Amino acid sequence: MSDVELYKLKQNIGAIIKKHREEKGVSQLNMGIDIEMSANQIGRIERAESNPTVETLYTIAKYLDFDISEFFKK
Repeated sequence: MSDVELYKLKQNIGAIIKKHREEKGVSQLNMGIDIEMSANQIGRIERAESNPTVETLYTIAKYLDFDISEFFKK
């Protein structure tokens, strides 16, 4: 996977998280408190500035009530 492809994947993951978080009406701060992650880390993931682990993606997807496979659909 090229650097460009990886960055696009991270952008897509961040956009999906932000969309679901905003649809649920929860702030980064409150989400962070609920899943024991800092709001700053959530922001970095949403802005494609971080490489979240599969465990982190699973935790976020579960909290926001969507299937983790959504991150990897084309």
